[in-house]
Order: sequence, then structure tokens, then C-alpha cells
Amino acid sequence: MQPELLLFDIGNTCIKVGLADSRGVMTSYNLRTDPAQTSDSLGLTLLELLRHAGAEPRFTACVASSVVPGFDPLLREAVQRYLGCPLWMVPQDMPIPLQNHYERPQEVGADRLVGAYEARRLHPGPESLIVVDFGTAVTFDCISGNAYLGGLIFPGPRTAISALACETAQLPRVNLDVDALEPAPGRSTSVSIQHGLVFGFACMVEGLTQRLKKGLPGDCLVLATGGFAPSIARISPDVFDAVLPSLLLEGLRRLYYERHPY
Repeated sequence: MQPELLLFDIGNTCIKVGLADSRGVMTSYNLRTDPAQTSDSLGLTLLELLRHAGAEPRFTACVASSVVPGFDPLLREAVQRYLGCPLWMVPQDMPIPLQNHYERPQEVGADRLVGAYEARRLHPGPESLIVVDFGTAVTFDCISGNAYLGGLIFPGPRTAISALACETAQLPRVNLDVDALEPAPGRSTSVSIQHGLVFGFACMVEGLTQRLKKGLPGDCLVLATGGFAPSIARISPDVFDAVLPSLLLEGLRRLYYERHPY
């Protein structure tokens, strides 16, 4: 395959890299966000990623959103040296066509605005939308009409489990892979933590989305993205109207092609 765009969703913990063309995102990779690396190490990692994908390092453009300002110069230098194509940073180089109702609009993370924009483009009918994004933080973003209203921020599941392990002497680090559909009294510390976190987050998402819906006008869809979204959807099948794993990458792709029609 030969994609036209290389997309970067740069979060605090991971960078999601997408290969895309006018039809959609073809494939994606996850890299660790490391602002301490050099631009050369990042560029060589990207070339290796492209070799794995079977793609040539020839792109019309790269498009990125970032919530890690210290990483942005590394990306610019790596793209310039190793890919030789334009890099569009969102929203600095490519504004997002949503009304931003934040008191200080510049404080909203670019990822939240891109997700809200793509959600509205995918679902133009309902008057209101809630986008729940599971990352380092869990964000709840509310959209009404073509306006981004704001939202909520909550620690993410892996942030919570890391904090629990770091702040306690005897509690182990555990994974969050749970087969059960209902919580049960844990007979080991690991199961107790797993069920407490997984089902606790499910109840949190159920409760907050229902409360947010009450304050939003008209019909409201709840959309989810991020690594933990499928786990919550499995144990709470009615909480989301759709789980969209590539929501942010698709938003970056759409922003580019709306500005540069294909």
C-alpha cells in the first residue's frame, strides 16, 4: 500500500501513528511518547514503521495533534529530515471548524477538539453528542450543534492503577483484563484491584454520561474511543452508541482533506 498521509495523535503516554488516504485510515501503530529522544531516533523509528507497513516514505503531508509541546520540535525535525513533506499541526496550522465555548479556548487539548469535530462529522443528525476518550485521562466532551461546549476530565484506568501501586507498599501492579461481566468479591488482592477498577470505571462512565445527557439539548449520542473503551462497552453494553477506535486519526485525516479536497 502507499498512503498519502501520515497522521500523529500525540498523547501524554502514547503516540498513535496512522497511515491514510482519501478513503480512510489504512493501519495504525502505537509508539511511546518520549520527549527525551532525539529527532534522529524518532525519524529512524518512523522509517522502520513504514518498512513494516510496506509503505514508501513518500507522503503528500503529515498531520498531527499534540498535547505534549516538548515533543513537537522533535516531530518537525524528524519529518523534515526523514520524510521531506509538509507537517500540519492542529489547530496551529489547521484550525478546527467548531465553535469553542471554553472560557480560555487555547486550554482545550487538541485531541479533544479533533475528536469532537470528527464525531460531529460522523453524526450530523443528533442535536448533542458526548465523546468519551480513554487515555492517560478519561475525557468527556460535549457537543451541541456545531459548538464544543466543554467537558469533564477524570484520571484514566492505567493512571489510576499506577498511582495505586506507587502509593501503597503491598498492593501489586495488575493488568485490567477481566472476563467477568459483573463484579464479585475478590479472593485475592489482584482480583480485588481488577474488579474494583474495571467495574468502578464502568459505573463512573454510566453515571457521568447519564448526568451529562440531562443538561444537553435534544437527542444525544454517546461515542467512545481509546484503548479501554471496548472493555467498558463489553460489560456496559448500553452505555455507548458506538465505539470508534480510530476517531482521532480519522478526524486528522478529514481535516486535511476538507482543506485540500481530493
